Amino acid sequence: MESDPIVRFDDTAVAFSYKSDSQLKKAHLIFSLVNHPLISSVATSLAKVSLNLRLPVKGLIRSTVFEHFCGGETIDQSDKTIQNLSKFKIGTILDYSIEGEETEAVFDQTAKEIIGTIEKAKGNPAIPFSVFKVTGLGAFDLLEKIQAKGNLSEEEKSAWGRVQDRVDRICKKAFSSGVRVLIDAEDSWIQNPIDEMAYAMMQKYNGEKAIVFNTFQMYRADMLGNLKSAFAVATKQNIFFGAKLVRGAYMEKEAARALKMIYPNPIHPSKEATDKAFNDGLQFCVDNKDRISLMCGSHNEFSNQFLASLIHQKGLKHNDPHIWFAQLLGMSDNISFNLAKAGYNVAKYVPYGPVESVMPYLLRRAAENTSVAGQSSRELLLIRKELKRRRNGR
Repeated sequence: MESDPIVRFDDTAVAFSYKSDSQLKKAHLIFSLVNHPLISSVATSLAKVSLNLRLPVKGLIRSTVFEHFCGGETIDQSDKTIQNLSKFKIGTILDYSIEGEETEAVFDQTAKEIIGTIEKAKGNPAIPFSVFKVTGLGAFDLLEKIQAKGNLSEEEKSAWGRVQDRVDRICKKAFSSGVRVLIDAEDSWIQNPIDEMAYAMMQKYNGEKAIVFNTFQMYRADMLGNLKSAFAVATKQNIFFGAKLVRGAYMEKEAARALKMIYPNPIHPSKEATDKAFNDGLQFCVDNKDRISLMCGSHNEFSNQFLASLIHQKGLKHNDPHIWFAQLLGMSDNISFNLAKAGYNVAKYVPYGPVESVMPYLLRRAAENTSVAGQSSRELLLIRKELKRRRNGR
């Protein structure tokens, strides 16, 4: 295997080895719905309205989309998923996925929960990373005002101090526990203060190895340059650099805001340009792997093959500790499980949290699946292929 960098992503027996027949049939139903934008839109709207009206739909949601895309409602409830993935040499990244809550009490509770994921991960090879979003720890409007260089009131200055304190406590806990922590990327108009905090945390905690990772959304035209310049600064500071590369999650929002506020759309003008930037970013990170630890967060088959080929060309071990692949739970199992079987470092983002609080995340997943060309169709075709293989007893 070491001499062959090509990983077969069409081996569905490997891809769905962790799913029973009934789980696979349920996945088929979910992706059949998602594959029809109109039906998907109606279903997600009904789910949202039903939860708001407190109609008894939580059980149905929990046993379908929630079970497919999430680990559970709590860290402990996620144990079964963690253990199941670990059997196939796939790590878990516990992702506390509540969204849209903006009170100081919730921000404090979220920080406590993230620290709980780090405690869970300490000394546990089945949980190689923790993760958080800064908007889970502070108000979106506050971050927007800081990036716009607005004058903060005394109350806002205090709130900002609390955000920075929460971020520092999480990163300090990660450092003392030896657990790597990923800081997720967000909208471009709040990203600058997030980047500044991420680099301050790297300077503080990445002196010996990459503990804190910042996320680079490569669909932004300026992001490859940002990655290279941030690494240059880290090199001067003699610290290790953690980089998670993703294509990006907010394309429609970015385009709409740029149009509304009359400024250039920050996103690359074509998918080809985004793909090139992403793969160039992978190349840059692997070329500098002595100082960069890389996570490739991608559902794109070519980019995952490209990184596997880079690892081979450099003569690196498949499980080089500085290079990781990651996908979301319930998606792209053909990539995750086949990479893991070939000996590469793979982890799944495993969202968890109360059903009603995680619904915004699940609705976003459904929207992303229908907006990414061919994503849900690919999932559906692979599931159908595996169901047919099992029916034929092969």
